[in-house]
Amino acid sequence: MKNIKITILVALLSSIAFIACSENNIAEPNTNLQANSGLTKDSILSMPYENISPSEQNSLFYMREEEKLARDVYITLFNKYGIKAFNNISKSEQTHTDAIKYILQKYSLDDPIINDVIGVFVNQDLQNLYNKLIAQGYQSDIEALKVGALIEEVDIIDLVKAINEEVDNQDIKLVYNNLKMGSENHLRAFVKNLSARGIIYTPQLLDIDTYNSIVK
Repeated sequence: MKNIKITILVALLSSIAFIACSENNIAEPNTNLQANSGLTKDSILSMPYENISPSEQNSLFYMREEEKLARDVYITLFNKYGIKAFNNISKSEQTHTDAIKYILQKYSLDDPIINDVIGVFVNQDLQNLYNKLIAQGYQSDIEALKVGALIEEVDIIDLVKAINEEVDNQDIKLVYNNLKMGSENHLRAFVKNLSARGIIYTPQLLDIDTYNSIVK
């Protein structure tokens, strides 16, 4: 998600209708989310050490904070609504951002996250996006779940682009492919939570064929 994509996201967030809805009696679908075993520090460090390109470095810096953004939004929205999916998925996002950190450490790259404070980002575009997402999510539990689904759509798009165009190293591709699978699981979880509340989710960024192949 680069500057142009953030602009699109902000426009989407501004155009989404605010829906007030109370769903206190709805049982939460089982998200069945677990940390990805392929993202352990040992598995990452055991892979071959390769030369790392500037595009790979920039991708890692961005992904490190983008995964943090997802985690921070979900922690904040869980504290607001108590929806279990946010708690479960925030833990998975922690494994995602940690996996990026392990690669940064492996290649002795500076970590953009110096002090891991919820809602604070070095990248100003991500800072602005976080603020927009939280404002949208605070409108209602429905809007919060739509924010979650939107974040996962963005993650999937960004990861596919990075895998195909920006990274070549085996260890980075391993991590990114695991993150992509995790994001697909998360998207399904948010869609199920919306469905349990009588809401049929329409993808905001993914094309319909890609979306259907994920949530089927």
